[in-house]
Amino acid sequence: MSVLLPALGPRLVFFTGGTALRGLSRSLTRYTHNSVHLVTPFDSGGSSAALREAFALPAVGDIRNRLAALADSMIPQSVLDFWEMRLPAEGDSEALRARLRAMGSAGHPCWRPLPSVMADVMRVHLGYFLERMPDDFRPQKASMGNLLLAGGYLHFQRNFTPVLSLFSRLLQVHGVVLPIVNACLHLAAELADGSVLVGQHHFCRLTQPVRRLYLTVHEPGRTSTALTPCRPPLSATAATYLQSAGAICYPMGSFYTSVLSNLLPDGVGRAVAAARCPKIYIPNSGKDTEAQGLTLTAQVDMLLRHLQQDAPQAGPGDLLHAVLLDSRHGRYPGGIEWKELERRGIEVVDREMVCPGDLMMLDPETGKARCRATGECWDCMSCIKVCPTGALQTRMPYQLGYYKASLRPIMGKDCITWKCRDIDGNEYTYKYVNRIRH
Repeated sequence: MSVLLPALGPRLVFFTGGTALRGLSRSLTRYTHNSVHLVTPFDSGGSSAALREAFALPAVGDIRNRLAALADSMIPQSVLDFWEMRLPAEGDSEALRARLRAMGSAGHPCWRPLPSVMADVMRVHLGYFLERMPDDFRPQKASMGNLLLAGGYLHFQRNFTPVLSLFSRLLQVHGVVLPIVNACLHLAAELADGSVLVGQHHFCRLTQPVRRLYLTVHEPGRTSTALTPCRPPLSATAATYLQSAGAICYPMGSFYTSVLSNLLPDGVGRAVAAARCPKIYIPNSGKDTEAQGLTLTAQVDMLLRHLQQDAPQAGPGDLLHAVLLDSRHGRYPGGIEWKELERRGIEVVDREMVCPGDLMMLDPETGKARCRATGECWDCMSCIKVCPTGALQTRMPYQLGYYKASLRPIMGKDCITWKCRDIDGNEYTYKYVNRIRH
């Protein structure tokens, strides 16, 4: 008896980092097992900072996050819980290091909820980390998944390939996750007034536009303008995925640290230009503190400029074909300059994708979508219409009945009107005033 396996699906390549794409990554596994996530490894804040300071390695936090997002739905929750588990933010460092050492024992209770094979693999990689853990390591808020990835990376002579391959198989990841480069570098920016920022974690406090973005070997905290920029080569594996992409996406996420930082390595622009596939930009639909002073068109121009630095012969049409946005519900700085984008040869694809009240959020603890303020919900069902898994529900004051019934929302400036037709052809109108005050 032969077993027919589902096709992998289209190869979608994302330049990504941070958590903005996590929900979409999870949803994509319903449609393709062939999405490729080229992840920025330049994070310099939180628990990643302690790991990078101790071992001079690329940041692994965003890699861990994306592996969890693409994990098979049948993976035991206990495994994912352990993968995402963090040590306390407070507490004595020595006590927390002792706790980690105790967890390295096969008899420790933390392994009991996990399937034995998975527990063994994770415990071995925790052991790799413990063998190398400095006596002064700061374990506060340390993620177990980060420690396992760091341990494997160090064990395999600072090579991500074997450890990512192993954990991708362990979590049955539906896609590919890999860093854009295998180098311990930091993100730096020259600001409009000539001052310099070093370290990705500083970008959340931008007060002025970025004049120049680059990578450097210098550690965060360096304030001198005499920094040495560097352009590490795009990994050969990442280049291969770009060449074979069915579509390349610059997705939502912090503009500089999650998106543009991935375009800085040597070879990225040329690989994108050579790829014969659609290239799409999905800008943030809400406030992005990093996009200080940048209109939507300016974001597009900056994205193109960074790509053309590596591919000076490439035109805009070689690097970007379309911008995907939601003109009804999205908030884009400077508005949507339709003619300016058209003048650059870029198509604007306008789709309803966003909650008009910005009420839907991804619960960081459960990983599930929820409404942050149910009393402010319009019952417009925008989230229902765009949810790819059909996981969201809303209650209406009108029973639609069978398939002959219809419901049509009409969005106003400060209200929403529902036109309802029941199964007998009777029509009713319900008008709801927006309870949100700006």
